[in-house]
Amino acid sequence: MKKKRITIEDLARMVQKGFLETANGFLETAKKDEVNGRFDEVSIRFDKVEDRLERIEKLILADHKKRIEKLEFEVKELKELLAVK
Repeated sequence: MKKKRITIEDLARMVQKGFLETANGFLETAKKDEVNGRFDEVSIRFDKVEDRLERIEKLILADHKKRIEKLEFEVKELKELLAVK
């Protein structure tokens, strides 16, 4: 299959067609302010996710600390019962 070469005129027509579709409402390009607004929204959502993950991490660490302390206490009791130093 032979490849067709695209000329500058062909490219210009394609670009013009894109602009005409946008002007006729077929395509809508995002404005810089719209894009920045969406990034701000995404940033806020990521901040919320990060806060939730931090709370989950603190809960898990607190639980682990309690469990470790309980295990240490039980090991100490076992050592005392077995008279192990």
